[in-house]
Amino acid sequence: MTTSIDTTSTAEDAHPAATIESAQLSGLGPAAPAERDRRWINVVGPLVVLGAVIGVWYLLHYWALESLFDKPGFLVTEPHRVVKESFLDGPTRSAMFRALGWTAVVSMVGLGVSIVLGMTLAVLMAQATWVERSFWPYLIAAQAVPILAIVPILGNIFGFGMGTRVVVCVIISIFPIVSNTLFGLLSAEPSQHDLFTLKRAGRLTRLRKLQLPAAMPAIFTGFRIAAGLSVIGAVVGELFFRRGGKGIGILMDQYRSRTLYPQTYGALILSSLLGIAVFVFFGWVSKLVIGRWHESTRKSG
Repeated sequence: MTTSIDTTSTAEDAHPAATIESAQLSGLGPAAPAERDRRWINVVGPLVVLGAVIGVWYLLHYWALESLFDKPGFLVTEPHRVVKESFLDGPTRSAMFRALGWTAVVSMVGLGVSIVLGMTLAVLMAQATWVERSFWPYLIAAQAVPILAIVPILGNIFGFGMGTRVVVCVIISIFPIVSNTLFGLLSAEPSQHDLFTLKRAGRLTRLRKLQLPAAMPAIFTGFRIAAGLSVIGAVVGELFFRRGGKGIGILMDQYRSRTLYPQTYGALILSSLLGIAVFVFFGWVSKLVIGRWHESTRKSG
């Protein structure tokens, strides 16, 4: 009696890993549900938080403000009135977006100056310890000084034009660029530095081919933090100066002084959206530049 054994094997039996990979790519494997769950959470999570914020907002207006804090409810305008009187009213909407455009110009110019100065200083600090020790205390001091105290002084000395507002943006946004860039430049593995030393690579080659690529995730993290701070600096400068170009901060202060609270909240929301938009933009640029090779972009993708 003979027993026949089937020795034929399919491509799937020979290469199970390839089968799993093809199933994942076709949407049938375990990676597809995980990807869908992650996208679902990314959409639903912010919407749930937004709904909770709006609910607390209404609660403050109709009950908590008067009952708990003995304040009139009109100080916290209902969200639907903010939308109606700020964004659905044509003249008000046009005035807000014109002011927002001016604030965006000031904040982006300030951010650009911060990026150039901050990265240059961080590179110098990474190359020479004495440069780091010389500048670091003053950078910390500039970050620790209350911006509300220094803005009036800058206005009295340099005037109330766009240049002074840009200076305010630079003061408030340069520190995260310097600190994150310096951290990234110094984060390259010692073994990689040893390899460049064996190859007798110069400082410029080491910076260009080792330190800057290793620092890219930290650099873009600094950009995103500085972007929001630059918008804050522009708005704070406008609130104090109240002269020159009519930015969203000046408009917000005018609405507040005339007790136009729906418009005040609308201007506040627009300035927040500007900061969020710039933050998201630099996150997108970070993924575009770094690609998928770094762990931080793989986790956030």
